[in-house]
Amino acid sequence: MRSPNPEQQTYLALFVDIAAITLLMHASGGVQTGMGMLIAVSVIAGALIIDGRAALLFAALAALAVIANQIYVSINETVIPPRFVQAGFLGAVFFATALLTLVMSSRLRASEKLAQERANELNHLANINAYVIRHMRTGVLVVDSSGMIVMINDPAWRLLGMPTSTTGGQLVKASPELAHMLRKHKAGTKRRYYKFRTQRQGPELRAHFNPVGTQEQGDMLVFLEDTSQITREAQQMKLASLGRLTASIAHEIRNPLGAISHASQLFDESPNQNPADQRLTEIIKTNTARLNQVIENVLQLSRRDPGSPKKIALKRWLERLAEDLVKHQGFARDDLLLQIEPEHTEIVADPEQLRQVVTNLCNNAREHGKKEGLKLQIIGGIMKEFDHPVIDVIDNGPGIAPKVARQIFEPFFTTRNSGTGLGLYIAKELSDTNHIRLEYIPGPTGGSCFRLHFDHWQPRSQTA
Repeated sequence: MRSPNPEQQTYLALFVDIAAITLLMHASGGVQTGMGMLIAVSVIAGALIIDGRAALLFAALAALAVIANQIYVSINETVIPPRFVQAGFLGAVFFATALLTLVMSSRLRASEKLAQERANELNHLANINAYVIRHMRTGVLVVDSSGMIVMINDPAWRLLGMPTSTTGGQLVKASPELAHMLRKHKAGTKRRYYKFRTQRQGPELRAHFNPVGTQEQGDMLVFLEDTSQITREAQQMKLASLGRLTASIAHEIRNPLGAISHASQLFDESPNQNPADQRLTEIIKTNTARLNQVIENVLQLSRRDPGSPKKIALKRWLERLAEDLVKHQGFARDDLLLQIEPEHTEIVADPEQLRQVVTNLCNNAREHGKKEGLKLQIIGGIMKEFDHPVIDVIDNGPGIAPKVARQIFEPFFTTRNSGTGLGLYIAKELSDTNHIRLEYIPGPTGGSCFRLHFDHWQPRSQTA
């Protein structure tokens, strides 16, 4: 035999409740005992559980049961007087209770449906928000008032050096530097953004703090950006302007410069020159050559493309570079010291652009270093303090004054009368194009070190 379904069980239970309470009311003395009010509880339960007119059916059954009990009393009982008015009033209470409960339950169900729809919408918006945050290029994390990370997206995790402490962990464990900046901000040091590094040689990051809500000491929304990306965007704008400038330079300066150079050569060939004229001619030739070199460098810089990065075996590449420096740049082989550790170190860059960067650094060392006895060390590989390859170009010259060191990568800045001020600038720009970080490090006992950090490119399959 098949068991009744839940709806049938509900109908049966309510019918049994009404019948049982009616019998108890009759046994206890009738309507006047107040026992009949218990039937209202069953009517309310029926109205809450059952939708629509079926709830009124049980109110009608309850009213009929009470009235039937009074009819039975009036026929068979002589001691207990019938109370039809009370029975009728109780029946009316059953109907009123059922109707009121139906109205309340319908409103409750409507509110529940609306709440569920709102919950679904909020859940949908939360999923969209989470998707957007996960795929943002900007690092985003939320930190509560106790310093615990409530939420962190993948870019923020990578920018902070992929810490083991993430959601649910303490910010001070994930990034002590960022936690320190947050404490300073909450203490009243209000800035638009804060700059810091998670590692001594890591990329410079920019953090912006924004409180969630109106409580300054509550949850804090933190935005993280790699300043190298901002620098690259500024560089593109700068190169666009430089391209327009160099086109004008090529037309407006190069042609008259060629005429001046040609005229000085003709004047130099004159047989009637005295020593003073020869000196003036030499000055013209020197300065026209210098100006022509400036134009060539600027044109080269404006024409350069992003390059074709390839995987480079560092030892073999530096050996070929040393041969090129000796053959074409006039360096003595004994003045160059190569050191690569480990020897199998590989880097990723555009080989031709990297060659120009290192060549410019070597030429700069020769021009600003010792006139005699110059020694150059080119050290490459992975050092103990770094987890990425580097190339050091070290000379034994007098070094660079701290005030000058702050300006050496600026265009047209030079300390020599015959210098163009573009060698180090071009080296820096080409390094940035290849995602190589170029920095100057003063020697502890004199001399200079220019270090190239290869901490952005990931090795690929093509080898130069």
